[in-house]
Amino acid sequence: MKITERYKSKTPTFFRKLRNIGIALAATGGAIIAAPISLPAIVITVATYLTVAGTVATAVSQAVVSDNDTSTSSVQASYLDKNEDQDSLNGK
Repeated sequence: MKITERYKSKTPTFFRKLRNIGIALAATGGAIIAAPISLPAIVITVATYLTVAGTVATAVSQAVVSDNDTSTSSVQASYLDKNEDQDSLNGK
C-alpha cells in the first residue's frame, strides 16, 4: 500500500480521537512557544515537548488504517500464514 493510499483510507475511531488530541497538543505548544511575552524556560521546554508529542501522535494516528477483513487481525493472519508455510514444508 502506497503512503498516499494509506492517508486516503479510513482511520479507526480511536485513532481519529488520538489524532485530534495530537492536533490540540501541537497547537497549544506552538501557541505557547510563539507567545510574545517572556516565559520561564521550563514553560518553553514543556511547550516544545507538547508540540513534538502532538505532531508525532497526529502523524502516526493518521497513518493507521482500518483493515477491510475484520474476521482476523493482521497478527492472526500472519501467524496463520506462517503455519501454512510450515505445513507445506513438512508435506502436510
